Amino acid sequence: MPSVITVTADDLALPLEEHVVRTSAALDAHGHLIALAPVEADDPARRRMHTVRSALEGDRIAIVPLTLPPLARTLLGEQLRQLSGTDLGPGVLAGAARLLSYYLHSGALLASVSKLDRVPVGVGSHVKSLVPGRHFAVLAHPEPYLGEADAAHVPPGPSYTTQLAVAGSGLDPGWVAGPLAAGWQTQALREVPLPADSARWWGTSRLVEFTAYIADVGMLYQLVTSVRRDTCTWCGLEVIGDQCLFCATKIGERTTPARHAAARPPDRAVETPRRPQLEPHKR
Repeated sequence: MPSVITVTADDLALPLEEHVVRTSAALDAHGHLIALAPVEADDPARRRMHTVRSALEGDRIAIVPLTLPPLARTLLGEQLRQLSGTDLGPGVLAGAARLLSYYLHSGALLASVSKLDRVPVGVGSHVKSLVPGRHFAVLAHPEPYLGEADAAHVPPGPSYTTQLAVAGSGLDPGWVAGPLAAGWQTQALREVPLPADSARWWGTSRLVEFTAYIADVGMLYQLVTSVRRDTCTWCGLEVIGDQCLFCATKIGERTTPARHAAARPPDRAVETPRRPQLEPHKR
């Protein structure tokens, strides 16, 4: 079954050669690898994963760039690992990363927004950041939100059943565990370790990061299997979405047969598939 990893700054601590060896071993063990990476093309962790992929010269690694905060990206990786135990193939799982990201509501309780650049911050909020004791409720996904954290106001939440994961450092998580959890009507509260990239992503080390997510693997499976599937015309993987995330073939390009397609009658010429060329930063 395919393996799913979340690419973080911790990967940079490994020497490149060791990173390549570990990734190669993962491919030998699992066949395919899905890497969830930050969306920024110049992010060091994402660039490292592209370097590893190029070194292995394989189409069995799908690098999926996401705008999600670190905790949400970690939980999405957890969901995909659960789904990898079902009958879903690697191409469908890679596409499911983008699909399931829409069902994550992710934000943070911050002591300061002076260095926050992930959501729009007004002048008034910057000024309030200078006042000791102020706490801010910030939602980064699926829609940006910024306001003061109080019991009377919570950011808009999901309209379906979720659990709430909470990871904190340096702040009282009471607002998250109380008014936010009640306002979002979450079924359960789960404490998890704070991802290594969270302080850099949110612009402060004093934060409580939270994400509402679907914990029922059966519901996740239904969401993924309700989407139309296609076959990649280059590598033959079954996929969802408009592109195969392993070989970068656009699904709309159906002029050539899949590499594993059945043999045609001898009187019909079959054009040899042309391998899509990846841009340098996507290799």
